[in-house]
Amino acid sequence: MRTEGLQQPRDVSDTILTRELSFEEIQELPPDGGYGWVCVACCFTINAFTWGVLSSYGVYLAYYLQNNIFPDGTSFDFALIGGLNFSMAMIVSPLATALTRRYGVHLPMALGILCQTSGFISASFARLIWQLYLSQGVLVGFGIGLTWIPSIAVLPQWFQKRRSMANGICSAGSGIGGLMFSFAVRAILSNVSLAWALRICGLVSGFMNILATFAIRSRNHIVQPRLHPFDVRLFRRYEVLLALAWGFVSMFGYVILLFSLSDFARSIGLGSGQAAAITALLNLGTAIGRPVVGVMSDKFGRIETAGSVTFLCFVSVFAIWVPATSYGATICFAIINGGILGVFWMTIAPVSAEVVGLKELPSMLSLAWMMVVLPCTFSEVIALKLRRVNASREFLYAQIFCGLAYLVASFFAFELWRVHRKKTHARLLDRRGD
Repeated sequence: MRTEGLQQPRDVSDTILTRELSFEEIQELPPDGGYGWVCVACCFTINAFTWGVLSSYGVYLAYYLQNNIFPDGTSFDFALIGGLNFSMAMIVSPLATALTRRYGVHLPMALGILCQTSGFISASFARLIWQLYLSQGVLVGFGIGLTWIPSIAVLPQWFQKRRSMANGICSAGSGIGGLMFSFAVRAILSNVSLAWALRICGLVSGFMNILATFAIRSRNHIVQPRLHPFDVRLFRRYEVLLALAWGFVSMFGYVILLFSLSDFARSIGLGSGQAAAITALLNLGTAIGRPVVGVMSDKFGRIETAGSVTFLCFVSVFAIWVPATSYGATICFAIINGGILGVFWMTIAPVSAEVVGLKELPSMLSLAWMMVVLPCTFSEVIALKLRRVNASREFLYAQIFCGLAYLVASFFAFELWRVHRKKTHARLLDRRGD
């Protein structure tokens, strides 16, 4: 069955038109709304109570470094535990993809909620550093990955023209969650205890993620994506390699900024309350900036915006963070950079959809998660090794490393933009020739 006269179908790039689509292809077209907005709310909630909770680790890190809670632990241990949150979430992606292919999105998400909640609660009973590694590090990381990874491929199935805007809105959830938990964790640590801070994080995040998991719906039965946990054939594509390189390098800058800013505030003479406020304002910037980046991405192009925002991160680090020596300057940097530092997370799904299409999207995302395991694990460790204790500018080398990571990543993104634009233009000429 063929349908004639569709002038602007939505299953292709905005710059390419086709003359006719099959009935099956029309079914696969994202509806650009409808129940998709419910899924946006679900993904927003999942981001808030997975990555948002994780964003508060900077507060935990400062607390661990200032108090002798674990006598057998070092600054290296506490930095590595924060890195494990990210890397374990990424390394579990093949399992999450395989479970999604066999059972749908809900089962792996339910397992993730169980892991994340039990990880925080078991961490509240930890007395030795290896126990904290397994609970707040590994188990929480597994939980975040199993909950979040199945959800990230849902939104592109529901949106085409508004895909980046929808992704930006749900990505803002991590900022809202980080804002709430940064203040809440600091208050509980000061007025109650570390144990109850961890328990409350686990219980609240678990309850909210259960609600989101219950309501979210994928369109896998219509789109029928190729859910290969590790499709090495994608490595043969130059565009895929560029996208993965962009994510790999930019993640060094992201993790260093996210986890170091609170401790940086302490190094320039600010109090613990001010340091927690800076972490919270970083997350406020995330909540405000990510939807804006999403709208810009839909208007100006997804790959173009990803490259430009990555370059802007480099500029902000050297123009604002490196010379910052006061509370006001650090707040300014936190708010501005909060909206752009996580450019990888807010644009990777739309960029991947542009590069490989909807059918290959889950496999591409699985590769992307695996590629960022190493930088997620060791970025903050590198930052602490570069830190010059008792120097007048303790974090200078870490700041330089962070800024250069964003600069190199922007080169990969701009090269991807050039290659993709050339390929899209060639397709357009071929279709006009037909």
